[in-house]
Amino acid sequence: MSGPRILLLGANGQLGHELTHSFASAGELVAQDRHTTDLTSEEQLRAAIRAADPDLILNAAAYTAVDRAESEPELAHAINAHAPRVLAEEAARCNSLLVHYSTDYVFDGSKAGPWSEEDAPHPLNIYGASKLAGEEAIRQVGSKHLIFRTSWVYAPHGRNFLLTMLRLGQDRDRLSIVNDQIGAPTTATALAQATRSITDGIFASQFGTAQQWSGLYHMSCGGHTSWHGFAEAIFTHAEELELLHKAKPQVIPIPSSEYPTPARRPKNSILSNRKLQQTFGIELPDWHSALQTTLLSMQDKSSFTAGR
Repeated sequence: MSGPRILLLGANGQLGHELTHSFASAGELVAQDRHTTDLTSEEQLRAAIRAADPDLILNAAAYTAVDRAESEPELAHAINAHAPRVLAEEAARCNSLLVHYSTDYVFDGSKAGPWSEEDAPHPLNIYGASKLAGEEAIRQVGSKHLIFRTSWVYAPHGRNFLLTMLRLGQDRDRLSIVNDQIGAPTTATALAQATRSITDGIFASQFGTAQQWSGLYHMSCGGHTSWHGFAEAIFTHAEELELLHKAKPQVIPIPSSEYPTPARRPKNSILSNRKLQQTFGIELPDWHSALQTTLLSMQDKSSFTAGR
């Protein structure tokens, strides 16, 4: 198979699953998950990279348990901060491109408008701090890299808000959902497809030299909503597509103060995607249309494994 040699880490996660599909025809793909490569082991990680000798490293692996990270900060930093440094060092050694994914939770939510890449991060929780440390580690190493910050990621598989809502909607008639946290729900499918388009263009020399494109970008679906608005849209379309097998539940808006969690969340997580559009000509779909596409893809399934 022609094309670059690709090493994918985190292949079993919701983003990794979609990257596996999107990059299946891109080149020689080696997919690793936590069972084959332990990201907390520097030795295993370096050995996996050297064995693959990749032209492209896709790091979809991450510690994403936002609340649990408050009680497991060392593990969160090992996976989200130290492992990316190792990846960047190995990418520099073999002159490969490292693609890494980060989060809107590097921000504190205090800004009124969308966050740009130039805005100063100030995470409110351990998860956000660990992801920010990973970004900084990659930049410090200075290898060819793309860091894509995204938000509210979901897919038809894995553990995410969409599947949790569908599962709860089967059993409950009323749900209370936070309405004062704003962001852009983003499908793993859209992220994977955009990543493929960008890396294809890079390997085809469409975007100039690495000095011209290497760096940090925001990548999320267009528009924005609250978690309450996201839930309402999920149930409206799920009912239309008969995914619930019952009437949709009543979704009651509540403030964050009525749903306390171990980790604080930013009130405004809206990311500006202007730099991504200007550099690569890439624009992800609006969050609402992306949700409809995702639910349509689930329509023919007789059941779904929400939250498993």
